[in-house]
Amino acid sequence: MKKQAGNRKHNVSDPELYVTCVQAIRNAHRDIEFFEQYGFGIERLKAFKTMCTQFHNLPDDDEMVGDQMICTEKKNQAADKLRTAIRSLMTRVAMKFHDRTGRYRKFGTAKLGDMSDPQLLFCGRRVARVARVQIDFLADVGVNENIIKRILDACTEFEKSMNIQQDKLHDRDIAVERRVDQGNKIYDELIVLCDIGKDIWVERDRTKYDQYCLYESNADQKRARKARLAM
Repeated sequence: MKKQAGNRKHNVSDPELYVTCVQAIRNAHRDIEFFEQYGFGIERLKAFKTMCTQFHNLPDDDEMVGDQMICTEKKNQAADKLRTAIRSLMTRVAMKFHDRTGRYRKFGTAKLGDMSDPQLLFCGRRVARVARVQIDFLADVGVNENIIKRILDACTEFEKSMNIQQDKLHDRDIAVERRVDQGNKIYDELIVLCDIGKDIWVERDRTKYDQYCLYESNADQKRARKARLAM
């Protein structure tokens, strides 16, 4: 069963989360003498920064989708190559047998262009197998081992491209899960840092207090600023 990705604990984008964390770390460095009184010293701050750097260096979804698209394009090219090889053989078969005969029907190439990837792969191998069984009947129209090998080679290439594409799909799922997990970890640490910062400055400096306030959106930030001005 496919593992479900964890839920994000924040509503901001990953780049916004990273920038917020970096700014909070800078503020904490400035106020480190106060943070140390809460047991949040320079080593923990360095560890937090390292976590943020690791998060920043994770491949984002655009990168993973791009890799996935490249593999899909290669898979589609391999599929076209296989269809071309099958059609080349079936042109010869049609010269020998009418398309309504049992010998032609055995190849199972009806709706070749509409087949799913697994169906196309299955069809290619069936065509090669049936052609080999009937090779003596088809020799006079040019069907030989080279023609059959062309189909089998195309099947191998197509199957390989299918597997690579599926691997990229799984890689993307894993990357999303890893990014969510890492994002949640740095968000949890950000909350701790900001709670300490607010506690430090709540009665000392309103401007510095506000620097530790987290907002889920610009609209939230504007509403909070408006509320303060109205006080």
